[in-house]
Amino acid sequence: MRAADLDLAQRCWEGDAGAFEDMYRAHAARLYSLAFRMVGTAQEAEDVLQEVFLHAHRKLGGFRGESSLGTWLYRLTLNHCLDALRGRQGRMARVTTSLGDDDALEPVAAAPRIPTVVSRIDLERAIAKLPAGCRAAFILHDVEGFEHQEVARMLGVAEGTSKSQVHKARLRLRALLSETVT
Repeated sequence: MRAADLDLAQRCWEGDAGAFEDMYRAHAARLYSLAFRMVGTAQEAEDVLQEVFLHAHRKLGGFRGESSLGTWLYRLTLNHCLDALRGRQGRMARVTTSLGDDDALEPVAAAPRIPTVVSRIDLERAIAKLPAGCRAAFILHDVEGFEHQEVARMLGVAEGTSKSQVHKARLRLRALLSETVT
């Protein structure tokens, strides 16, 4: 598999448009899905995906095959998503003050009225409504399966912050999803 990845990367680097199209078709759906979950909007996810493939095209000459091409592209996408979220957080900090107090208690739902099956669409919409930090930590930990230590390193935060963000995300998701069934 690594030899095939190296060959595909080399052909793309040499300007073979068909090879680049093959790479795009093989990986775009998975990368778009990650980007959409991370950044929260289709437009931003498309922008991230475009940036990733432009970046990949420029950097394919440096692909050494130490991991699969899919893993390399996944990591590029994750880094671009994190950059987009950091940029958004910086813009938000300059424009407005905090909308919520981090020390405030999360609202507690009465009796859970969430059906046993939540539609994927409702879940995706609820995840998109999460604050950027909570969404990133939640997706990396609960969806993508990274440990808190890895999430903390990727997001540039303390491990305790990762745990807190995931906990807050879960509480907010419960509240958001309970609103969709009422």
